[in-house]
Amino acid sequence: MAWIDFHFRSEILGLNCSAHLIVPQSLGSSEGDPQRKHPTLYLLHGLTDDHTSWLRLSSIERYATKKNLAVVMPAVGRSFYQNMYAGPRYWTFVSEELPRICQAFFPLAAERENRFAAGLSMGGYGAMRLGLACPEKFAAVASLSGALDLARRLREAGRDGALLNRPEYIGAFGPDLACTGTETDLFFLAEKCQQSGQAMPQIYLGCGMEDPLIGETRAFRQHLDSLSWAVTYREASGAHDWGYWDAEIQRVVDWLPLKREKL
Repeated sequence: MAWIDFHFRSEILGLNCSAHLIVPQSLGSSEGDPQRKHPTLYLLHGLTDDHTSWLRLSSIERYATKKNLAVVMPAVGRSFYQNMYAGPRYWTFVSEELPRICQAFFPLAAERENRFAAGLSMGGYGAMRLGLACPEKFAAVASLSGALDLARRLREAGRDGALLNRPEYIGAFGPDLACTGTETDLFFLAEKCQQSGQAMPQIYLGCGMEDPLIGETRAFRQHLDSLSWAVTYREASGAHDWGYWDAEIQRVVDWLPLKREKL
């Protein structure tokens, strides 16, 4: 595998951006096919992490190597993967511009059947939104310890004063904290996706039983069950930490619907 520290210009954000990639090494290899495009996992970080965290704190490169899987890990700050009310358009960046740029520079597959997303905490939300808002682009998405019920979070923030300690909520969603029934609400998006008639992505939901976000994962799973959406669901002992996420991302990589091939 090749590890790439990728720095590039985003026209959407108006910023010089960073991402880490791990890509199967075909160029320069005596057995490699320079024309080959690799299945790709867009792997998203959490609120207090950045694009370096998955490589520094998990063994994602080792897990991806076994599957000949490329992995793209972008930096989005504390944006909640939103087109922010007071800030850059990170949703458009992640859902449209980032794949386009990465596919232009690296041998990454563009077809839906070879494109996936996963993430932890805030990144679990981002991965679910990619799958539900862009089902034509992603064949499978996974959330680990996901912050999946933003509508409830924002209602509670406005009601109990917790908003004062979470200024990113206003930056991302505006002073009215609008989310319920919008394109930022995963529960709404799941219904919309299910009614669209499009092929629905496969979904993996995982959370540790000692994680304070377990309730959000359970609630979202129940919502998907009400829509008759088959979900791979796993609860296990674990907290909101890298010990749990490292073990679980290995299971996610094994779960991805990758085509069998000779490595």
